[in-house]
Amino acid sequence: MLSVSLDTIRVFLHVLAATIWVGGQLTLGALVPALRGFEGVTKVAARRFNMVAWPAFIVLFITGIWNMASLGDDVGDAYKMTLNVKMAFVLLSGLGAFMHLRAKSKAGLAVWGAVGTVTALGALFFGVQLG
Repeated sequence: MLSVSLDTIRVFLHVLAATIWVGGQLTLGALVPALRGFEGVTKVAARRFNMVAWPAFIVLFITGIWNMASLGDDVGDAYKMTLNVKMAFVLLSGLGAFMHLRAKSKAGLAVWGAVGTVTALGALFFGVQLG
């Protein structure tokens, strides 16, 4: 059996948080149309999701910094550029989700929800590329 190290725990926490942040957005986005038929259920589900999603985003952010700090100086320019692109997507994902929370119109909810989800998928893609 392979040994468990601090690096293993760090990556596990990062992947777990990404699963919650990205997978939760996709799942909730798929459920919302079905939930709209029940008075108030959509808002309750969104509030409950936010209780899990935002702590996951914070764990993602912290473990992402931890991941970057654990990199050696031997990573190349292509790796650094990919990491910068990933970080841009992470920030846009958080901004999109935050703006979705603040949106008052159906159009605002739709646009910011899409921005948050698509950029979360972008961050996930580039994170996999870095792995």
